Amino acid sequence: MVCIGSLRALVLRAAAGAGRRRGGRVLCGRAVDACVTPRARGFRAVAGARAKMMLDSSSDSDSAAPAGQLQLQRRAVTAGAQPQDGGYASGGWQREDGKLKCGYSSFRGKRATMEDFYDVKLTEIDGQAVSLFGVFDGHGGSRAAEYLKEHLFENLMKHPKFLTDTKLAISETYQKTDADFLESESNAFRDDGSTASTAVLVGGHLYVANVGDSRAVVLKAGKAMALSVDHKPNRTDERKRIENAGGVVIWAGTWRVGGVLAMSRAFGNRLLKPFVVAEPEIQEQVFDGELESLVLASDGLWDAVENEEAVSLAKTEDVPESAARKLTEIAYSRGSADNITCIVVQFQHDKTGG
Repeated sequence: MVCIGSLRALVLRAAAGAGRRRGGRVLCGRAVDACVTPRARGFRAVAGARAKMMLDSSSDSDSAAPAGQLQLQRRAVTAGAQPQDGGYASGGWQREDGKLKCGYSSFRGKRATMEDFYDVKLTEIDGQAVSLFGVFDGHGGSRAAEYLKEHLFENLMKHPKFLTDTKLAISETYQKTDADFLESESNAFRDDGSTASTAVLVGGHLYVANVGDSRAVVLKAGKAMALSVDHKPNRTDERKRIENAGGVVIWAGTWRVGGVLAMSRAFGNRLLKPFVVAEPEIQEQVFDGELESLVLASDGLWDAVENEEAVSLAKTEDVPESAARKLTEIAYSRGSADNITCIVVQFQHDKTGG
């Protein structure tokens, strides 16, 4: 998922041909250390909306909820060092009513740096329970993925139509957050990018949105169902879109946009705009008794683990954190050379109908 520096000239020619070349310096690969303060721009919150954050994976501690309202219990989060390669971080949470449990595992693996980020937010807006899960896999540096962790869900929850037209809110928020990131990085000598695979549970519906080659898979009525399709440049529809925008798809060990990026949609990657976009593909599922579990993961997992195997393990493990950790360990043991991040969500339905 990293860029190929020797093919940089192809990007410049493609960008110049489309009239979209900006700036005079191109750097890709290792991120340049720079502290950039993003501009505080976002959607105006829904008028009168009242939000109660009950769990935020970005925070060090959970805020307490009054008795009788949706409450969360956070299991101990552990972080340790892997003897051979990189460090593991894993943890898990559950709602006090037991209707939703989630766990994560994130592992640097064989890479020299960690460019994966994740975010979990369980909250309540105007009395309605809202759950948000996201995996962000950076390339060319970690800044884009980190920016998404910090801003994507915050921006989404502030969208004026988040509760009334969630699909529209997700689509607009993805693209606006991408624009905000590019603006915040306009003076930095870097060209970071990131995938985003997110799942939002609100109003009795599960919305899965995807940009890039991270993936979301659910177990529904006992069968694995992918709720995202990897954005690869050789996808017929993606290749057509790229070429219609004036870009090129070139074979360089694998199919790459401009011979550089091995995915067709991503946040960031300024020099590959408008060929590489952050417009998400969104799938919607009714949240009913047939939905059993959800697995969100970066391609470090999916390169080594099949969809069916992932959701099967998520079902058999009682603790989602254990399932997430086992999945990352399996991917690593099978030779995955990438960062590996996985979120497992288990849904518990009231079978009595009460």
